[in-house]
Amino acid sequence: MTQRIETIAGRRVLIDEPAAPATAADTLLLLHGWPDSAALWDETVAALSARFRCVRFSWPGFASDDARGTHSLAELTALLHQVALQANGGAPVTLVLHDWGCVFGYHFARLHPALVSRVVGIDVGDANSREHRAGLTFKAQLGIAGYQLWLALAWAIGGGVGDRMARRLSAAMRVPRPAEQIHARMGYPYWMAWTGANGGMKDARTFHPQVPMLYLYGRRKPFMFQSTAWTQALAARPGCRVREMDTRHWVMLDAPAAFQRELLDWLGPTALPRP
Repeated sequence: MTQRIETIAGRRVLIDEPAAPATAADTLLLLHGWPDSAALWDETVAALSARFRCVRFSWPGFASDDARGTHSLAELTALLHQVALQANGGAPVTLVLHDWGCVFGYHFARLHPALVSRVVGIDVGDANSREHRAGLTFKAQLGIAGYQLWLALAWAIGGGVGDRMARRLSAAMRVPRPAEQIHARMGYPYWMAWTGANGGMKDARTFHPQVPMLYLYGRRKPFMFQSTAWTQALAARPGCRVREMDTRHWVMLDAPAAFQRELLDWLGPTALPRP
């Protein structure tokens, strides 16, 4: 494996190449969520890069030296578009998505279907759909609103107080990331989602894939981010698969070996061309 770093649309993009030359069809684009960075995928890339080109970057506002600000869904999708085009020469990629990476990646796949061959979604499915909301208990609804509004408020307050708020919540949630690497600036997607700032997330509609999709989710959580109806419909689609894992939200960190087996088994010896 060899790694190179490219700057695309102002972001530092890591590209790990397998020892044997990879084709454009063998490219995975891995997208993280809160409160992570491109480093979330280190173990995953180590396991996959023998066979696949792995591309990853940290979203604006999530790197330690990023300025505080909001970035609209359209801006984040445009960034993802530039990375996908430049890193893979305009050929379709396989998206590997977690948390907010699912929200942004699903939206990108809807807007640019020619650039996506397959999708791997991790622990966020049809979150906030009518079916998802209907399946949540009142306690679960309060839990989701509580943590998201706390992080939105932490972003709005900012500075040291906001950072301490974000770190306090991450400790309570047992987030598998060192506290010093977590800051309030990462919370802008929650601020946008709850206030509608910068257009909010109103355009992030429920994802119904038109390409093969693998969906993995952890069962050891107080609430889910997908509905039963959505997972059942997905599992029934040709080329798609749903797997429940004995993990929390961070499936790739809680059970890395099991996660990597599921991923490699579904991806096969090489990425398949888009049907």
